[in-house]
Amino acid sequence: MAASNANFKLENLFNVKGKVALITGSGSGIGLMATQALATNGAKVYITGRTPEKLHRVASLYSSNIPGEIIPIPSDITSKESISQLVDEISKRESHLDILINNAGISSSTDDTSPNQPGELQKSLFDDATPMKEWEDVYRTNAMQLYFTTTAFLPLLQKAAERERGWSSTVINITSISGIVKVSQHHFAYNASKAAAIHLTKMLAHEVAESGLRIRVNNIAPGVFPSEMTAGESDEGQKSRLEKGKYEGKVPADRPGKEEDMAGAVLFAVTNQYLNGQTVVVDGGYVLRAGTV
Repeated sequence: MAASNANFKLENLFNVKGKVALITGSGSGIGLMATQALATNGAKVYITGRTPEKLHRVASLYSSNIPGEIIPIPSDITSKESISQLVDEISKRESHLDILINNAGISSSTDDTSPNQPGELQKSLFDDATPMKEWEDVYRTNAMQLYFTTTAFLPLLQKAAERERGWSSTVINITSISGIVKVSQHHFAYNASKAAAIHLTKMLAHEVAESGLRIRVNNIAPGVFPSEMTAGESDEGQKSRLEKGKYEGKVPADRPGKEEDMAGAVLFAVTNQYLNGQTVVVDGGYVLRAGTV
């Protein structure tokens, strides 16, 4: 009986000690939150992004006095060649990869949806709309790279599952509630790309499972969390801030998400071996107010 009780201890339920992880877009925002959640609990976390200075600053600031490690490797995951180089680099250092978190993403320009006359609405959403090139860039970063990064790391992810009984490796795509709600939020390109990312998660989860691989693929769909995308900047610690008052009355939680909220969701999605092909919504209740598609 005592042995059975031990299985329910927090350190066993959410154990990531010794796990090898890779997190994209991890120089700030949600990527940094995920990095700290895993490394602070004993994981070896490789962080990657396009700005070496940010990555090295994160490793310098948050690697002290923790049981895990934070190791920066700059790369551009919007390039297939760069993804291949990243796989080669991780393969030189590790025999396997337990956790892949595809967090990198960008926003898009806003579109004015207020006109109620067809000509005016056409001007706003066609003539003055977000350019097609920007749509392509947003899709490349928010959807396409999830596919190519995940598929590139399948061999290393499968090796991790084969080396430990009872462990299935995990891929977590960071999507957004913007891909779930029926409102455009004034940025059609961004919301459409996140909807694509959510569906892509489900397709990858299905096909990977059908191939007999022990790799789970899920996505976390955050609401508003402090990041360079939402706040516009980050401080010397690569952290961003959002005013609580701006969100009172807009979501049932009456506040933006906290780092701890995201950390809990990441640890849950990483360690729960029965979660596959799912969308974990962490939004303070925003979807309840906005309504889904």
